[in-house]
Amino acid sequence: MRLRDLRHDDFDRVLELERLLFGAGAWTYGMLADELAALGRWYVVAEADRTDDPTLAPGRRRVVGYAGLWFDGDVTQVMTIGVDPAWQRHGIGRALMEALVARSRALGAAAVLLEVRVDNAPALAMYEAFGFERIGLRKRYYQPEDKDAYTMRLLLGPAGQEPA
Repeated sequence: MRLRDLRHDDFDRVLELERLLFGAGAWTYGMLADELAALGRWYVVAEADRTDDPTLAPGRRRVVGYAGLWFDGDVTQVMTIGVDPAWQRHGIGRALMEALVARSRALGAAAVLLEVRVDNAPALAMYEAFGFERIGLRKRYYQPEDKDAYTMRLLLGPAGQEPA
């Protein structure tokens, strides 16, 4: 598995994963294109290759995860993290989060913010293992499911350093 920047030719696969993971709330092609082009956005994908997945033809790769970040000049906001269900529990979500935190530090962000459904125990456990703290609750945030979301924050020290 390797990480690389998201490209326009990845959109179909990312949208396929969006629908699989997020159902009715999934992004459309236009929304993803607008998001990728927006100021301060950075998106990365995780690719499996033949060494990871023997069902792939030699030399072929498959996008199995993706993540996005927004930097407003002060803090970064995790826009999304998604991993193909067949590839979950293989460390891909963790690798994507490591990339987002590293990018946040490189940008000099004071903190990383994110929102996660309150019933997403695996994601909550991963974020808390990274040091994120729950700082608030957004009622009925996820639509159309009307699910609540925790707002979480990871404080960062100066670029390249752990927080004090």
